[in-house]
Amino acid sequence: MPRNVTVRDRFNYRFDSFMSRGPIALVGALGVASLLVIVLGAVLVHTLGVAPSDADHPRPGLVTLIWMSAMRAMDAGAVGGDDGSPLYLGLMLAVTLGGIFVVSALIGVLNNGLGAKLDDLRKGRSRVIEEGHTLILGWSAQVFTVVSELCEAGKNHPGSVIVVLGDKDKVEMEQEIATKVPDLRGARVVCRNGSPIDLDDLDLGSPETARAIVVLGPEGADDPDVNVIKTVLALVGHKKRERGDFHIVAEIRDIKNRIPAEMVGGRQVELVMSSDVIARIAVQTCRQSGLSSIYTELLDFGGDEIYFHRAPALAGKTFGEALSAFEDGAVMGLRGDDGKTRLLPPMDTKLEANDSLVVIAEDDDKIRAATKVPAVNEDVLRTARKAAPEAESTLILGWNSRGATVVSELDKYAVAGSKLTIIADDETSARDIAALTRKVVNHEVKFVAGDITDRSVLDAAEVTTFKHVITLSYADKYGVQQADAVTLVTLLHLRAIEETQGDTFSVVSEMLDLRNQKLAEVTGTDDFIVSENLVSLLLAQLAENKALGAVFEDLFDADGAEIYLKDAGDYVAVGESVDFFTVVEAARRRGEIAIGYAIAGSSKSRAPKLNPKKSERVKFAAGDRVVVLADA
Repeated sequence: MPRNVTVRDRFNYRFDSFMSRGPIALVGALGVASLLVIVLGAVLVHTLGVAPSDADHPRPGLVTLIWMSAMRAMDAGAVGGDDGSPLYLGLMLAVTLGGIFVVSALIGVLNNGLGAKLDDLRKGRSRVIEEGHTLILGWSAQVFTVVSELCEAGKNHPGSVIVVLGDKDKVEMEQEIATKVPDLRGARVVCRNGSPIDLDDLDLGSPETARAIVVLGPEGADDPDVNVIKTVLALVGHKKRERGDFHIVAEIRDIKNRIPAEMVGGRQVELVMSSDVIARIAVQTCRQSGLSSIYTELLDFGGDEIYFHRAPALAGKTFGEALSAFEDGAVMGLRGDDGKTRLLPPMDTKLEANDSLVVIAEDDDKIRAATKVPAVNEDVLRTARKAAPEAESTLILGWNSRGATVVSELDKYAVAGSKLTIIADDETSARDIAALTRKVVNHEVKFVAGDITDRSVLDAAEVTTFKHVITLSYADKYGVQQADAVTLVTLLHLRAIEETQGDTFSVVSEMLDLRNQKLAEVTGTDDFIVSENLVSLLLAQLAENKALGAVFEDLFDADGAEIYLKDAGDYVAVGESVDFFTVVEAARRRGEIAIGYAIAGSSKSRAPKLNPKKSERVKFAAGDRVVVLADA
């Protein structure tokens, strides 16, 4: 035993140890003390026989005295109505005073404990007890689009649950989601506060029972990919997953992080290379005006989407015959029993009973077989000669980390002798472009240092001599709003140049905030690429069906099948009323798939219409286009 330790020291030490056990131990101690005060007072009154009595009211027993003692301990006013000997009144007063100190302390501790528990619940630190939910890990502006799309996707299944685990206050997350996604379509959103890379916090979202998991990069992080990879690593190392693999969809922004992310996640993760996807869409859109609205239509859940549809009745038929098999579905590819997906396979490919067709439809339960395929009117069919590709000139205004991919993708589509001019105002872009010139094959690259918001810089570049103009957001240099403001000013200058000189050129602009796109629509820009919005839509699609990753990978790739908008007069006679069965047949004979059409407006094209009813008749005019899936 240590020297110089008094009884008082030993008592204080043991008391401190007891108190450190937390509220439960304190409640227990105060409960015992309260009981002792109540019982001791009752026993003394009963033993001394000082309880008041008369002929009508005999002396109360011990149990009754314990009850009376308890009432006086909990209610100090009860002693005021007592009658009896001074000793009895003194004992009841002592019980009341004991109640004031001990019972009141017990009530206070219970109240504080309840308050602390409510605070914990407010902070979102309790584990979610759900099954079949969609779990979103990480908090950023993309959460709102992902939640909105998941709610739209699940509108036919009321009661679906979306769990968001982010490093932010639970109430704040819930309030922001309620403000920006007011209509949950019958779904329920549950928020929890925690770090997705912390294994204990990860358990709060019950990933082991989740139907799908979406991993977002944290907002404001210097390298969000690192957090995404850590989160995927935490998930695949999770020991509580008992049935099958995780269904993980994760966003990676830098292409160099793809390999480590794939090594960590393996077959359990479907990666969305956001910078790569946006760059590819921007390039394709600058060459095909109206394409961004088609991709948006395919990616969101508000209109037509892509489904895998089993049609065993078509077994033995060719893929070309399947193109006209559905009234309300546009067939675009085939998924074999081996899980491999092919868009635009050879038309003579024989269908097997276990094959699934890749179909554009409003919903998977609305893919209806055509009751009758009418005979083709050969008189309205047209055959177009394939024009030889020509050298093109493209202007890129602004620069960011996606710029190198944009240039690389442009070079894949171009022919030798094409010209590319890049105007940007920072040293980083100059170094990047200097390195690119050694890799570009089909373009002659020219870099001009200048401020893209300066009208004199744009005039000196002779913008109207370019066929395509792409504005890239200064996303790496400024914040979202300032970067979009630079883009908006640049677009206003471009519109003024177009109106002044009377020459037209296609403009594709990258915006960061969907709200700023609506402001920029007054500039008459052909297409907008809203980076975060498109990536969020793609994440939601893959969360619903991870197999769609192969479909979109093929669509966005320069090799293989892509979506084109081609002159309607190359397929059917202009001015003749034709049904869409005829358009599909005209495209099939060219080895293409017709999936929609775009009617020209007075100035800019209207939004293309995808997956029209095949019996629907349309009369094309000059300038109208057919939306087709083709190799070139």
